[in-house]
Amino acid sequence: MRADAKKNHDQLLAAAREVVAEQGADASLRDVARRAGVGLGTLYRHFPTREALLEALLRASFDELTARASELEMSGSPDQALVSWLREAVAVAHAYSGAIASMVAAIADPESALHASCVTMRAAGTRLLSRAQAESMARTDIDGVDLFALVGALAWLNDQPSLAPRANRLFDVIASAILSDRQSREHRGHAAAKDQDP
Repeated sequence: MRADAKKNHDQLLAAAREVVAEQGADASLRDVARRAGVGLGTLYRHFPTREALLEALLRASFDELTARASELEMSGSPDQALVSWLREAVAVAHAYSGAIASMVAAIADPESALHASCVTMRAAGTRLLSRAQAESMARTDIDGVDLFALVGALAWLNDQPSLAPRANRLFDVIASAILSDRQSREHRGHAAAKDQDP
């Protein structure tokens, strides 16, 4: 890529990050071009479709989530690793308001520009879930698809002005439900210990 083309590409991504954060996934591409200081034709040369632009924006965040999952896999606590990753995934989805619809559609469409990065990110979360399940720290009746759906649902809550104040509490409720096997095990352990008391 020529130096001037790379400069335009980088300016467009920086501008898109700001505009999408302000306006959501349906942000005006004209506003993106204007903020980057280039013409709309230049934007379309670099990003032929809205999805291509979103994919470029989201890919870096998804790659970070994938790398983060690998780091968390090495941690000593599978349940905490899973919840930490889930919280970070929700934050990424919320940062690009409205992008969750594109993410969900991309998972089902191998031809989508977002497909590969979404699938890789979902697989990273699935590994954390499987690790927690293997240690009996997470319920076993959910899978990576369910986890991805919960990321979308929790991000959607943050996008609703009337519900956003409840989002953190509801995240804790969902996280607790995912880890309910651990809680049940602890409850059974406490009950058994109590029964053995003289």
